[in-house]
Amino acid sequence: MKKTLTALVALGLSATAALAEYPEKPIEVVVGYSAGGGTDVMARTVAQFLEQELGDGASVVAKNMPGAGGQIGFTEVAGAKPDGYTLGTFNLPAALALTHDREADYDVGSYTYLANFVEDPNTITVAESSPYQTLDELLAAAKADPGAVTIGLSSLGGNDHFGANMMAAASGAEFTLVPFKGASNARTAIMGGHVAGGTMTLGQTTNFPDELRVLAVLADERSDFRPDVPTAKELGYDVQMSSLRGIVAPAGLDEATADQLRAALTAVNENSDFQAMMAEQGNPIAFMVGDEFAETAAKQNAVAAKIWAETPWK
Repeated sequence: MKKTLTALVALGLSATAALAEYPEKPIEVVVGYSAGGGTDVMARTVAQFLEQELGDGASVVAKNMPGAGGQIGFTEVAGAKPDGYTLGTFNLPAALALTHDREADYDVGSYTYLANFVEDPNTITVAESSPYQTLDELLAAAKADPGAVTIGLSSLGGNDHFGANMMAAASGAEFTLVPFKGASNARTAIMGGHVAGGTMTLGQTTNFPDELRVLAVLADERSDFRPDVPTAKELGYDVQMSSLRGIVAPAGLDEATADQLRAALTAVNENSDFQAMMAEQGNPIAFMVGDEFAETAAKQNAVAAKIWAETPWK
């Protein structure tokens, strides 16, 4: 009996020590996109500061698993052991839009939502040489000749596509949507006048002030990065769409580890050096943690489901 009791006490102490010492090995942050892109840059910046907040020699490393529009990475995280050692970047609405236009091994309930860091609002943008000086002028042309106004997108089934659809629905305009293979190709087409305009995130316009004219930001408030540009809401169109980038873990992560990670990620967000680095990168911070992040994911999933039901893109 004494040996059994001793063994149980030792086991309990061992379990407590293991919990207290998390993380005991490197934490991987799976990035579903190639190195060097916006999501990858965010992940590596967060990882750098998360190591500091976890302390005691913690190691947090980014692991790129690009392919299938991010689906490979999102699937990897959803299927991983929920032990706190596999985290992943999570892009909204893209990650959940993928679950509507194809078979996917995950859905909105497949994750423990830790923290969102970036919200890059969509815009309605034209070339600087465009005859359209305002959003209303662009929309008037699209109403006067339905389908004649072409709108470039980085792809179908993402925030650019959804932003264009929502703007058309709110204004009564009819666009012809032109998807490209990525944001840079769409931007080149807009700047060259090959399409009348486009929807892209504000961050994708900031390095091209002489080539692009941003007519409106699809957000509740004007952006600190471009305070001179009105929101669509100011102009009478209640449309909000953006690209969100955050950090998730697999569903089923124990509460203690989830709380520890959320607290550490909150401290990362509050770090002035982190904020300065994100601003330098052109990453607009919109921090959400835990339930708020999960609720936002559910809302974005509902938007994707509605657009897929009404105007499927495949």
